[in-house]
Amino acid sequence: MPTELRCLVETDESSPVVRLTGVLDRAGVDGVRDALLARLWRRPGPVIVDLSAVRIADPEARTVVDDVRRAVAEWPATGLLVLDPPGPVDPGAPADPSGPVEPDAPVFPSLDRARAALAGAPPTAVLTADLPPVAVAAREARALVTDGCVRWGVPELVEPACIAVTEMVNNVVAHAGTPMTVRVAPRDDDARSPRGLRLAVRDGSTRPPAYAGLAPLTSIGGRGLLLIDTVARRWGSTPLPDGKVVWCVLHAEDEAARRG
Repeated sequence: MPTELRCLVETDESSPVVRLTGVLDRAGVDGVRDALLARLWRRPGPVIVDLSAVRIADPEARTVVDDVRRAVAEWPATGLLVLDPPGPVDPGAPADPSGPVEPDAPVFPSLDRARAALAGAPPTAVLTADLPPVAVAAREARALVTDGCVRWGVPELVEPACIAVTEMVNNVVAHAGTPMTVRVAPRDDDARSPRGLRLAVRDGSTRPPAYAGLAPLTSIGGRGLLLIDTVARRWGSTPLPDGKVVWCVLHAEDEAARRG
């Protein structure tokens, strides 16, 4: 009996399509997750995950695509669609409590329809800077987010965005000590009406950021994540095989409320 191929993730940096081939089972889930996350960070903008050429040996393994979509939901200028010719679960069919969870990523039965969905989406607006782990990196990151706030019509977010990105970059300098990539995009990936920002910093350390809540008034340092938590609606960290992405989301209405 021939040995079945393990699941491979085929990417083309010039295309938004990521193709899975071979056999996807539970043993291959971690590799697929890591490959998809790496691809989604490398190329801003939504991607189409093509499942037409992969055999899914375990229905639970299929959920890796939805897990990845949730993991990158707050990254700047990122999205995930699925090409799956069988289509999603029939909404009229009776529920099977023992069956797999219905997918939450948008599913399309053909590549043409998936591409049409991408074509109908707002254009990707994103600013990116690759920075070394030095003290002046924070200044360059602040210039980047200030430029984004001005471009996308949310000048009221300059101050909180600069606070957040400064702490994110300084955390890399102090603890990771690796080169980093700073990325900023409108919250709704629509430069015409963003009303918020998504910020992210990717570094080469697998050590997750630690947030222990309020720091004692007598402590020195340790308030970086507290400041991010104060100015951002949401923030978090996504582990990667060779590092992590720390992200946060800022809403213009939150800043308006703070200013009263």
